[in-house]
Amino acid sequence: MFAIIGGSGLSKLSSLDEERREVVRTPYGEPSGPLLFGQVGGKQVVFLARHGYGHSIPPHAVNYRANIWALKQAGAEGIVSVASVGGIRADLGPGMLAVPSQVLDYTWGRKATYFDGSDSKVVHIDFTEPYDAALRTRILRAAQAAGQPVLDGGVYATTQGPRLESAAEINRLERDGADMVGMTGMPEAALARELDIPYAAIAVVANHAAGRASSAGGIAMSDIEATLQEAMVRVRLVLEQLCALPE
Repeated sequence: MFAIIGGSGLSKLSSLDEERREVVRTPYGEPSGPLLFGQVGGKQVVFLARHGYGHSIPPHAVNYRANIWALKQAGAEGIVSVASVGGIRADLGPGMLAVPSQVLDYTWGRKATYFDGSDSKVVHIDFTEPYDAALRTRILRAAQAAGQPVLDGGVYATTQGPRLESAAEINRLERDGADMVGMTGMPEAALARELDIPYAAIAVVANHAAGRASSAGGIAMSDIEATLQEAMVRVRLVLEQLCALPE
């Protein structure tokens, strides 16, 4: 069973034939909302809105540990994250989809591990490749089957939020090797790795990053909303194909 975590623009999965919803408690508190169980493309799926179903939880306040734990507890065998990003690379314009291959973490103060209790041993996970290769390949195949172009690869820089970045910060991120910037990629990916759940992401470019192209003089939030609304239609097509692909 796949788990799908919906980010900004995907707080509901219209293609989900919902069968039930479940309020879950975890040792790490409550997840962002009830888990929605149902079918997409004839396959069982569990869906969770990262920011809550009313989009009321900012990126730095998401209980990432509870979210990932709840999905593991529900039986998820893989997690597909959908997240909106700003495009830093010139060829990552608004509305484009990408399947990132690497991550940079600029967040702070977030609960970023399950191994920090006084009675827990120190655990160091290998994070050389932060996204699961097989699941990334499956998403790329699904996009091809859906006729949706996607960028294969790219470095996702995770910032603290909830504010957007300054133009100078984007320049720094580019020097560091970032291709796109978002606010929720970490610690989500690392927590999934700690629980040994394959994890990959579909990044939806909502806007050019600050100081770039159409965002050179500022970022219009109304434009972001319109872009995400259109792009999420295509994301749903990819997710439907992802679920329909043979194992």
